[in-house]
Amino acid sequence: MDNLKGKVAIVTGASRGIGKALARTSASLGINLTIAARNAQALEETAHEIETEFKVEVLSVPCDVTKLEDLENLVRKTKQKFSRIDILINNAGITSQYPFCLQPLEDMEKLAYTNYLGYVRLIRLVINEMIENRSGTIVNMISGSVLCDPLPKNFIVYSSLKVGLRAFLKGLFWEVRDYGIKIASILPGVTDTELTGKLKDVTQDTSRLMTTEAIENALKFILTVPANVCPLEIAVINQQTPWTKPVIPYPQEHPEK
Repeated sequence: MDNLKGKVAIVTGASRGIGKALARTSASLGINLTIAARNAQALEETAHEIETEFKVEVLSVPCDVTKLEDLENLVRKTKQKFSRIDILINNAGITSQYPFCLQPLEDMEKLAYTNYLGYVRLIRLVINEMIENRSGTIVNMISGSVLCDPLPKNFIVYSSLKVGLRAFLKGLFWEVRDYGIKIASILPGVTDTELTGKLKDVTQDTSRLMTTEAIENALKFILTVPANVCPLEIAVINQQTPWTKPVIPYPQEHPEK
């Protein structure tokens, strides 16, 4: 793990939930961080907490991943601070559950720009430097729902975008592997975070939820395997997954990240 000390990672959606857990895990390995999220106050509090506990440098950059200018600013400020980007952890995401005939049109656009384009465009902004350096690791939070066939009811817009993202990342692995770049994805089950906290019919039964610990361990594994090994995908699924029965209900409220 010593070879990770002093490396630099960007973590999106890092002010709470899975993103915050992954930022803390990275910092525990000696990695300096740029953390990004929309909530500037929560982000700054998280940065202070991680710096104090793990004695690494943490830059907080408010960022809406749906906006290209915010993504460009995120990369620019990271380079200004650290002069390099070794690791990208794409985690920012939103969710929306409806039967397709009732899915709000505006939700579709938000899902696409956050859960697909937010990932792809940020990768595009960092990939060329990694190619030049012939090294880098890009970790992406997908969804265990992509393992369902057919996709879960009331969840098909969200899940189909994740299916597309999964396909893109598999293809990208083959494009960049000869440059020493690792493309890894984590496919988590429903996790006990603020994002899922409003899924009342699901979270009443806590046996159906995971903590973030398994996802953190997956990240550690990805970051610490030998240089010639790439964990392409790690599925971390709760034993009592609620994706198919009971069906995730709608409508749901979710906190802003």
